[in-house]
Amino acid sequence: MCGIAGTYHWPDGKAVTDRLTDVLAHRGPDGAGRYSHPAGDGEVQLGHRRLAILDLSGTGAQPMVSDGLALTYNGELYNAPALRGELESAGVRFRGTSDTEVVLEAWRRWGTDCLPRLRGMFAFAVFDERTGELVLARDQLGIKPLFLLRRGGGLVFASELKALAAVAGGKLEVDHAALVASLLYYWVPDSRCAFREAEKLPPGSWLRCGPDGRVERGRYWNLRDVPPQGQVRARGGERAVLAAVVEESTRHHLLSDVPVATFLSGGLDSSYLTALAARHRPGISAYTIGFRAEDARFEAMPDDLRYARQVAARFGVELHEIEIAPDVLDLLPRMTYHLDEPIGDPAAINTFLICSAAREAGVKVMLSGMGADELFAGYRKHLANLLALRYQRVPRPLRRGVSAAVDRLPVATSRRGLRSVRFAKRFLSFADLPEETAFRRSYTMYGREELLGLIDPDLAGTVDEVLTEHADVYADNDLDDFVNRMCLGDARMFLPGLNLAYTDRSSMAASTEVRVPFVDVEVVKAAFAVPGDRKIVGRQGKAALKEAATSILPREIVYRPKGLFSAPLRAWMSRDLAPLVREVVNDGELVRSGFLRRDALRRLVAEDAAGQRDFSKHLWHVLTLEYWYRGATSGAGQDSTSTV
Repeated sequence: MCGIAGTYHWPDGKAVTDRLTDVLAHRGPDGAGRYSHPAGDGEVQLGHRRLAILDLSGTGAQPMVSDGLALTYNGELYNAPALRGELESAGVRFRGTSDTEVVLEAWRRWGTDCLPRLRGMFAFAVFDERTGELVLARDQLGIKPLFLLRRGGGLVFASELKALAAVAGGKLEVDHAALVASLLYYWVPDSRCAFREAEKLPPGSWLRCGPDGRVERGRYWNLRDVPPQGQVRARGGERAVLAAVVEESTRHHLLSDVPVATFLSGGLDSSYLTALAARHRPGISAYTIGFRAEDARFEAMPDDLRYARQVAARFGVELHEIEIAPDVLDLLPRMTYHLDEPIGDPAAINTFLICSAAREAGVKVMLSGMGADELFAGYRKHLANLLALRYQRVPRPLRRGVSAAVDRLPVATSRRGLRSVRFAKRFLSFADLPEETAFRRSYTMYGREELLGLIDPDLAGTVDEVLTEHADVYADNDLDDFVNRMCLGDARMFLPGLNLAYTDRSSMAASTEVRVPFVDVEVVKAAFAVPGDRKIVGRQGKAALKEAATSILPREIVYRPKGLFSAPLRAWMSRDLAPLVREVVNDGELVRSGFLRRDALRRLVAEDAAGQRDFSKHLWHVLTLEYWYRGATSGAGQDSTSTV
């Protein structure tokens, strides 16, 4: 895992690439490298920061240059041994044992046709000295990021948006449509970028720049095409097939020349991966978190720690327990900087603190259960949307009465949050809506009218544009399976836009690599081979994965109540962060700029403080958005002399 950056036909490209690479130092503290070469009437500059995982010797250093090809690569290739064997049988001779060299030689032999063969997480740039062409590529599922900015025939790219912002000297313009999308989702969809001129290379795609100024784009893999293929393979030995695919993926993800550990929350996904990892790597370590007792009690959070201890004891795992009592006033601006874009999920703090503790113990690689909920319908929203279909059959007068009664209930007392009431209010906010709208409302922050009431009225058209984009992505399939339609929507938007994004940024901020065995092309194919009625059975979400997990885990772990990899937001907002909320609402940059309306924010604060509505997540995201916006518009820490 590393940080990559570079320029192509860009003014002062060497200085710009040096600056880009410096900003990415946290992604690769084990080494730095640079490469330059003429490209037509311009030049290419490639930069690299190394986190050494495979082949710790100098033969794994980057940018890697061999026989006219130069590569700067970020990621891990889990089928590298198999591809290496195939290439060796064709006469290729390798100098070292890194997966980087496998990618380089695969590119030499197959060009863009090698991309569907790569099983892993990656983003890379490869330059051909003979043709003068530069190609950027990103993995199938969007696990690894790649940001780019084009001007004329020139291009600059980096693993993180903050690197592009740092060399721009405050000249990048904030995209208000991305901020609107961020308010809606509490993250920026992968199809958008927080700065107007920048963009993200889409998952499963490549971009080629030629010395004559031509730019070509291609798509080598599309998640949309997987479900129809999978449904043909469905049925028959489902449990055994799924268990075998997950175990194979986990085994591949253990490939490393440095210690590997796991996240272990005590929930199904992390417990399943930890048990499988311990089978193949006995004595593996795991890391888990807990919260201050008063915070957990106020949030009515389940006691996950006892389940984590149970799994660790059963499988001989060395468990490291971390109590999170963070100085959120200090962590909030730090995390906002590292997350690149306004992402309002406090789970990013958990990931950063766990990875920091692991790194201090000498661990560079962690396995995470990320992705299982999206692919196997494990979130409450999936079951809730199914229940909403039944609820809509209840006579309308009775539904109105239920809604009125629940609306009067408080979501918290002065000493304790009332979780069941929060869930009921959330459910009723979307239960009567059409399918796509209900699904969107089940996990986003606001309805259309609520969002319009919060922001500058001139952005009404932008709101509709963002909502239409969600509807278009959700409808872009041929599935007649409601549950798998939701899973596909999550895998295309929620997974890369939020969970993979914050996992990459917050782990790399701690110079740690997080691997996600469930977010693997073979696991994805197996997941969409499972019909929706096998993913949610009765009131049991993720049913098919749970059945597969019983092959190794005890049933009390598999079928325990679902936990949340989150944070005690209500406790933080009512205590640690209350003064900051008042400051941002009354005199924040977003309010003063007119983007957010002061009176609407004050209503959110008042209703939340009264315990009538739970707006803790909304207000937390306003804080993250405020801090991001301050940095983006001030140019603080950016190089004002840059030529970008």
